[in-house]
Amino acid sequence: MSGQDGIGEPPGAEVIEAIARATIARLPAAFAAHLHDVVLILEEYADGETLAALGIEHPLDLTGLYHGRPLGEKSSMDSGGLPDRIHLYRRAILDEWIDTGVRLDDLVAHVTIHEIGHHFGLSDDDMHALEDAVDVSAP
Repeated sequence: MSGQDGIGEPPGAEVIEAIARATIARLPAAFAAHLHDVVLILEEYADGETLAALGIEHPLDLTGLYHGRPLGEKSSMDSGGLPDRIHLYRRAILDEWIDTGVRLDDLVAHVTIHEIGHHFGLSDDDMHALEDAVDVSAP
């Protein structure tokens, strides 16, 4: 499901979401067990408030974002807040896909795992190791 099977309409949100969910399904059980309450949200672009808060000028410069507190910072006293969320921004992902030539499934997996890594408070090296553990090309 690379999304690069020919010229035509750009992949819709349902394609990006399916790749992201397949990526999550392939995570090692130790990670997957802690993602049930994390909400996956697909949007066309990040909103202006989000971009301003991050100091990002152009919406195509943000492919994904984690909103929440990393697991290691949570407390049993936490209550009443919004659930942790992973936002994937379709148009920015498609722009990067076109610019880089990376397979769409690999790119979406990379962005998804990067945001999941923030949920766990992982370093960039740990995120890359987790990405290597997930075989996005598997059926």
